Amino acid sequence: MDCIHLTGIRCYGYTGYLQEEQVLGQWFEVDVRLWLDLSKAAKTDAIEDTIDYRSVISLVQNLVKTSRFSLVERLATTIADSILASSDRVVQVQVILSKPAAPIPDFGGRISIELTKTKSNT
Repeated sequence: MDCIHLTGIRCYGYTGYLQEEQVLGQWFEVDVRLWLDLSKAAKTDAIEDTIDYRSVISLVQNLVKTSRFSLVERLATTIADSILASSDRVVQVQVILSKPAAPIPDFGGRISIELTKTKSNT
């Protein structure tokens, strides 16, 4: 199966366990992998035979901006489920959702959730 990678989708959102995360918000970064058959698009050179990744990027950005969940696990799952529901061509999706500046004292790393879903388990 072929795969399209969309990396570094950066968006501001309001998901987080702490009250201030849901009020003040924070930056999130999302990487998405889309598994689909690209053989027809490779022959026809027509966007209709693939997925327009601009729409996937817009979907991710909109979900991060408008969702207000306590857990990033729920946001990542919502993104994956929405991508699968929005495209007949995508058979599997991987979402890596990161908080590059999680509000944890004395922690300079990033928190990431990685999940993979297929059409059969959504």
